[in-house]
Amino acid sequence: MKPKSWEHFAHDADIGVRGIGNSQEEAFEQAALALTAVTFDPARIVARQALQIECRAPDAEILLADWLNALVYQASAHGMAFSRFEVRLREHRLTAKVLGEGIDLKRHRPSVEVKGATYTCLEVRRLSDGRWLAQCVVDV
Repeated sequence: MKPKSWEHFAHDADIGVRGIGNSQEEAFEQAALALTAVTFDPARIVARQALQIECRAPDAEILLADWLNALVYQASAHGMAFSRFEVRLREHRLTAKVLGEGIDLKRHRPSVEVKGATYTCLEVRRLSDGRWLAQCVVDV
């Protein structure tokens, strides 16, 4: 198995998030970790509380945007930061367990606020090496 990873990519005034994994599920998990890393250092977030998230969409790209937007909403609604993601995909339906904790401004030291995922550079596809890529630009 090749290593999974996440990264940011430059895009005008916003930030691109990209997840790469050995499965589409891993790529979605890594994209979520990249989303977290826009605002927080994921290593500072303890996975002590769990939430369930479900999304449906007509295709994988829209599902990725909906997934990331659901994370932004749940983080805001619960005052949480997430550091671990367990995604399951089936026929354009996503179910996930997300783990994190309440935001502690001193310890988590947030930088920018993510307003939401956009359809800009939205892409979910298999790479030539067999891994999966899931990416989009998020509005900050």
